Amino acid sequence: MAYESEATLFLKDLLAKHPELRELRSRNRATWWDRPQDPEVRQEREAATLPQGDYVYYPRPRPPKAPGV
Repeated sequence: MAYESEATLFLKDLLAKHPELRELRSRNRATWWDRPQDPEVRQEREAATLPQGDYVYYPRPRPPKAPGV
């Protein structure tokens, strides 16, 4: 028998006790993911993106300002 994590066992048990969740899950997935995409909207969104920096977790250090400026 293959190993199954506690999360997998929990989900299998949950779906066995509540089979209506399968229908609800597929219906909700169709709400957000399984939809036709508009190529024009995609092009607009891609054109509006900014280039990502080298290191995204912290801002790049800025040089100190000269005194009196």
